[in-house]
Amino acid sequence: MPNECEFPKGNATCAEIAEILRTSKTIAVIGASLNPERPAHWISIYLKEQGYKVVPVNPGHAEILGDKCYKSLSEVPEPVDIVDIFRDPNAVPAIVDEAIAKKAKVVWMQEGIAHNAAADRARAAGLKVVMNKCIYKEHARLA
Repeated sequence: MPNECEFPKGNATCAEIAEILRTSKTIAVIGASLNPERPAHWISIYLKEQGYKVVPVNPGHAEILGDKCYKSLSEVPEPVDIVDIFRDPNAVPAIVDEAIAKKAKVVWMQEGIAHNAAADRARAAGLKVVMNKCIYKEHARLA
């Protein structure tokens, strides 16, 4: 069942987003890309330049931007603060389940991505949720 037009029923406030970006260190980019025209590629570069550790997750690649690329979030061996999702909304529930199991702190759905049921599950498990917002734009706005 597609969620392309779903509107976020609740979202992090500007203050919460600022706190998330200030306190987070490691960001898993779900749907990381080798294609420089894709936001998942150039936003990963930006985040690295801002001092974040970026962990690419994409089953189709062994390495992205010089970093080992993992097939799934559950394969990432280290703790993750933010799970940054660049995937179709239909993929979000399974990613949120992995984020909860991994004990991530935040699930961040990029612009155009919202999934209220998955967001509710994440919040119930203690994660913060950002939907339909670009992590690059939010960081740049606060910088």
